[in-house]
Amino acid sequence: MHKGVSCASRLRPTRVRLLARTCRPSLLSLRASSASAMPKAAKSGDDKTAVMWFRKGLRLHDNPALLAAAEGASALYPVFCVDHKAHGCGPATMGVNRAKFLIETLEDLDKSLRARGSRLIVLRGEPTEVLPRAMKDWGATDLCYEQDLEPYSKERDAKVDAACKSMGVAVHCKVSHTLYDVEEVVRKNKGKAPLTMTAFTKIVDAMPAPKPAPDPPSKLPPVPSGAKHTGDKESKIPDLKALGHEQPPAGPETPFKGGETAALARLAASMSDPKWVCAFEKPKTDPSAFLEPATTVLSPYLCNGSLSPRLFHAKLVQIYKEAKGKHSAPPVSLRGQLLWRDFYTCVGVHTPNYDKMEGNPICIQIPWDKDEAAEKRFKAWQEAQTGYPWIDAIMTQLKEWGWMHHLARHSVACFLTRGDLYVSWERGRDHFDALLIDSDWSLNSGNWMWLSASSFFYQYFRVYSPVGFGKKYDPSGKFVRKFLPVLKDVPDKYIYEPWKMPRDVQQKANCVIGKDYPKPIVDHDDARKECISRMAAAYKARKEGASAGSGGGAAGKKRAAPAKGKAAAGGKKKKKAKEESESEESDVSLTDSD
Repeated sequence: MHKGVSCASRLRPTRVRLLARTCRPSLLSLRASSASAMPKAAKSGDDKTAVMWFRKGLRLHDNPALLAAAEGASALYPVFCVDHKAHGCGPATMGVNRAKFLIETLEDLDKSLRARGSRLIVLRGEPTEVLPRAMKDWGATDLCYEQDLEPYSKERDAKVDAACKSMGVAVHCKVSHTLYDVEEVVRKNKGKAPLTMTAFTKIVDAMPAPKPAPDPPSKLPPVPSGAKHTGDKESKIPDLKALGHEQPPAGPETPFKGGETAALARLAASMSDPKWVCAFEKPKTDPSAFLEPATTVLSPYLCNGSLSPRLFHAKLVQIYKEAKGKHSAPPVSLRGQLLWRDFYTCVGVHTPNYDKMEGNPICIQIPWDKDEAAEKRFKAWQEAQTGYPWIDAIMTQLKEWGWMHHLARHSVACFLTRGDLYVSWERGRDHFDALLIDSDWSLNSGNWMWLSASSFFYQYFRVYSPVGFGKKYDPSGKFVRKFLPVLKDVPDKYIYEPWKMPRDVQQKANCVIGKDYPKPIVDHDDARKECISRMAAAYKARKEGASAGSGGGAAGKKRAAPAKGKAAAGGKKKKKAKEESESEESDVSLTDSD
C-alpha cells in the first residue's frame, strides 16, 4: 500500500590557505548553537527498510532526509547514483576539476558513514531504472531524499515516486538545499517567484528563521551483509575514468578539496574572524587575490550540498548578534550571498525555459552573433587567447582551478557578451557549467543573463574594461603573471596591454606579440561602442513589442555600425564610470555564492 509522498522542511586571522587541502575538524564542534539536541540512535524494528538517496545533499550535518531514513529503521541503504544526465560526464560537460571534486566529496561521505557503522552504495545508470530495481531487491519500505526542483530533477523524481507508489514504498522528500523553502516563498507571493532581490528579501525576512536539523545518530542502521548491489566492486565510488576522463591532465590542479570535512574546515576558518565577517561586502573584495582568496570559497560546498546553507546562516546570525548590530547587510553581506542563492533558485525553478533565451519570459531576445567570425571569437575567449591578459588569465584560472572570484566572472562574461564579442550568454554559461566546481543550474543561467543585460540588470552601457579593471586591483599584474607565465617578464607598464610594448622590449621579455602571445582579437573601444549600439537596438525592439530575432549573426552579415545618438551619448557621459562594476549586481554572480 502506498504510504504517500511528503516534501517538507525541518524545521580572518586563520583563514584557510589555498594549499591546505587536508584538515578534519569534528563535525559536532561546528554545529550551530541554534540546533536542537542530537536525536537518539535509530530504533530497531523489523518493518522499516529505508533507502537514503543522496543527490546534492552530500553531507551528514543538517540532513533531515537522512534523519527520516534512520528513524526506526532496521536496515538503511545510503545510495548515490552516477547519473550521467544530472552530473554530465566527460570533458565537454564535466571538467576534470569538477569530476575530482565530486569523487572527493563521495569518498568523504563514505568515510563519515563508515564511522557510523554504515557505508555509501554507488549505483550506476538511470536512477529511474536502477533505483526502483534495487529497492525491490532490498525490500525497501521507505525512500528519503532532499528536494531538488530543477526541471530534470523534478521529472526524474516524479518517475521514481511513481515506481515507489506501485511498490508501496513511502517517499519522504525534505527541504535542505536552500536556506528557505522557495516553494513557500512563491506561495507567499501569490503563486509567482519574486523577480527582484528587494521583493524576495521582504518575503523571507517575514518567515521564521531557518534552523539546521540535528546531527545524525552516532550509530546508523546497518547495510545488510550480502545484499544485492552492495558488493565492494559493483558499488564502489567512481574514478575519473567512470566520469569520462582517462587520466588527470598534466599541470596545475585545483587547490580546493571536495567533501563535507573540507567544507566544515573552511567554514570554521571563515567564521573565526568576526570582525572580517561583519565588515564583509562582496563588491569590495579583490578579484586578483589568489594566494588567499578574498572571499570564503564556500560556493562549491554549498553547490553540491556538502555544506548546509542553514548551518552557515546560523553561524552568521550568531556572529551578527554578538556584534550588536554593527555589521554589513544584504545584498552585499555574507548573509546576502545566501539570499542571492535562494533568490536565483526561486526564480529559476519557476520560470519556463529559464536556461534558454528563446521561450524565456524574463529574458530579452537579443540577436547575438552566430556566424563563423563569432565562433572564432568564442573559441579565443574559451581558450584564453583573446590577447587581453586580464581576460585570458581569468579563463586560465577557470580551467586550472575550476573557480574564480565573482568580479573576475563578471569581467569575462561581460567581455564575451555585451561588452566586446557579442556572443550569446548561453555559450558562456555552458562553458562555465562544464568547468566550475561550483556550477549551479539556477545561479549560472541567472547570472549570465544578468551580466549580458538580458535580464535582472539593464544598464547595458556599463561595461567592464578588459584593461583598466584588473589594473585597478593589481597594478603590477601578479595575478596575470601567475596564470599566464608567458607574460611573467613583461614590465608592469605593459602587463595589461602587452601589444603596446616596443619590439625590443618584447624580445627582452621573451614575449613577442603575435608569436608568443596573441594580438587583441578586437579593439575594445570600437567593440564596446558597437555592442552598445546593438544592445540599444535590441532594447528598442523589445520596448516597441517587436521581436529582435534570434539569429542576428548569420554568415556574411555585417556587424552593426557604432552608435549615434542617445545610447552612444550615454556611454560617453559615463566613459570614466563605464569600466567599473555594477553596484547592485548579484554578488553570487555566475554561480560563486560565497
